[in-house]
Amino acid sequence: MSLELCHCTDVEPVRQTIVDIHVEVRQRDLGLTGPFYSAERFNERLTGHSSVPGWEAVVAFDGSEPAGFAYATPLVPGTRWWAAMTTPLPDGYTTETGSRTLALNEIVVRRPWRGTGLARRIHEELLASRGEERVTLLVNPKAGNGKVQAIYQRWGYEKIGEQRPFADSPVFAAMMRDPLRCV
Repeated sequence: MSLELCHCTDVEPVRQTIVDIHVEVRQRDLGLTGPFYSAERFNERLTGHSSVPGWEAVVAFDGSEPAGFAYATPLVPGTRWWAAMTTPLPDGYTTETGSRTLALNEIVVRRPWRGTGLARRIHEELLASRGEERVTLLVNPKAGNGKVQAIYQRWGYEKIGEQRPFADSPVFAAMMRDPLRCV
């Protein structure tokens, strides 16, 4: 397997690839249904995320076959990211400067490449060139019967609370990590 990891700062050349992988994995493989997981709603979120200055994606290709992706945005001053927390955080923890926190919005790997270390490789590739002090993500604690959250913990993330960013979304575990911390 010779994988190529492509960095993208413009969503348009990779938009359909990202949406297709998301639908394949979230809906078909994992059986996540309902409006929140629809292609249309995901595409709306992708549009919003990719409109933030500093948005970046890493898309993995095995030859011409897309294998997975991750994308992230820096949290800007006044971000709504922290507004959906169901648990209070310490004073100053949610103060954003545009360079303090990177939000890992999505990381998805297609079934043939799962268990190969590709998700970790995409993740670390995305973080390698970033300058933010820390990185946060949201994970459905029920995903994979808790296995997905456990993977993030092995990667150095710690749960800091919970949040429900949309009325029709699940309650997610909010996690944080120093981006340079390799585990």
